[in-house]
Amino acid sequence: MNTPAIVVAPQLQRYIDLDKRLLAAASGIHILSTVAWPASLENRMIEAYGKGQFALPEVTYARPDLAAARTELAAIEAAAGGGDPRDIDPLGDYVRRTAESWRIAAEMLEATGSAGVTAPSIALYGRPSDIIAGSRRSNLDAARYFVELADELGADLLADDSCETMPAEVLRTELAGKLDAFFGAGQISVEVDPELTAKAAAGATRIRLRGGTCFSDYDCHQLLAHEAFVHSLTALNGRRQPLLTSLRRSSPRVTATQEGLAVFAELMSGAIDITRLKRISLRILAIDMALNGADFIEVYRFFSAFGQTAADSFHSAQRVFRGVPLTGGAAFAKDNVYLAGLLTVHTYFRWALKERRMDLLRHLFAGKLALRDVITLQPHFASGVIVPPRWLPPWMRHVHGLAGKLAFSVFVNGIQMGRVQGDELVLGV
Repeated sequence: MNTPAIVVAPQLQRYIDLDKRLLAAASGIHILSTVAWPASLENRMIEAYGKGQFALPEVTYARPDLAAARTELAAIEAAAGGGDPRDIDPLGDYVRRTAESWRIAAEMLEATGSAGVTAPSIALYGRPSDIIAGSRRSNLDAARYFVELADELGADLLADDSCETMPAEVLRTELAGKLDAFFGAGQISVEVDPELTAKAAAGATRIRLRGGTCFSDYDCHQLLAHEAFVHSLTALNGRRQPLLTSLRRSSPRVTATQEGLAVFAELMSGAIDITRLKRISLRILAIDMALNGADFIEVYRFFSAFGQTAADSFHSAQRVFRGVPLTGGAAFAKDNVYLAGLLTVHTYFRWALKERRMDLLRHLFAGKLALRDVITLQPHFASGVIVPPRWLPPWMRHVHGLAGKLAFSVFVNGIQMGRVQGDELVLGV
């Protein structure tokens, strides 16, 4: 990328140098792959559970030695945050917070396989009882609301699953064509990975699909909106940053924003339905169950009771128990961020549109940023230290349509369906 030379003050250069050290220090920290379960184990257990043969899975993990990374991250954290907090440049605060989150992640992974994963995972991703920004209600309250709403609207998980007729290999070809058309040929590859635990995962230059899995047309739309046009898009934009190199990789502290933004993208592009919201919400309820003592089998049965297949119930329960004992009282809290992140990002978009600050919305896609970063780092966007995004999702190109969707959703949320009678909806009588 050809960019004009940027003159950086010595104080800022110190933070930029620390940022490069930060990216290098975190290079060996891989959260999801460390706590992942082997696909072979999952397949055996799903078959047994489908037959009603229940036993706790026996999962072993390879604990990484991240002592050197933790030491370096702590040094970066101290160097970026030293002195009077009022005198720290927002760039220094960004580096400090990011280094801190990677250090906590390293501590979490070194406890893999024990209940010691729970506390740092909550520090990174929150807990179900946390209050949602701008609200008096908790993430748990929101999860219960969306589950009840889904049931009220007649959402049927089994009916949704029955539409999944597209093999991963077919979806790979379809996605690859759409990605080449949007980003340019060869920018992002699509691969089928039989060992992938999630249904799909995205990086800057690669999207993986779980092998042996069938997808629906709706899945294709959702993967484009969520994985490609948020996760891959922000990573590619982050790679174009001339100075702040850590923006190319999602740090633990930005997970809530990045996942919330990805689900928000599904909402704005029509790629989400009430079944998807119910799935996200059920996972939050399941985390709360596990923290309160439910074991893996109890959580599996919880998902199954809500209509999920044996495979989906197992995968959903597995997400809650990644890296922790399966006997109850511990949980991996990452799935807590999806709903809370969605609601907070929704509020952020409403606020930015109200303030007529489209720049704050566009800058959100410049790399792997948290909402706080977009606001505090505005002086560095203005100076050119951080460059605007090269790519924006398709739905971000139509601001009036975006504003209309948000305004409508805010108003209709005030209508209490329990108070509505059918004869009130007959117009002109």
